[in-house]
Amino acid sequence: MRLYRYLTGPDDATFCHRVSAALARGWSLHGQPTLCYDSDAKRVICGQAIVKEVEGEYSPELDLAGL
Repeated sequence: MRLYRYLTGPDDATFCHRVSAALARGWSLHGQPTLCYDSDAKRVICGQAIVKEVEGEYSPELDLAGL
């Protein structure tokens, strides 16, 4: 089955490390990253879709972050 996650966070090293950690665990980038500006917090927010092929059947109880 193919799993999907969408990571979001401030445009900083922590966000880049989250994406890098997911890639190291076998996730793949899906599509282009997105950026938007949070005028209240005065910072840029990033988003990146990632996908991963795993065995088994989908269940809403899956811990996607742990895969």
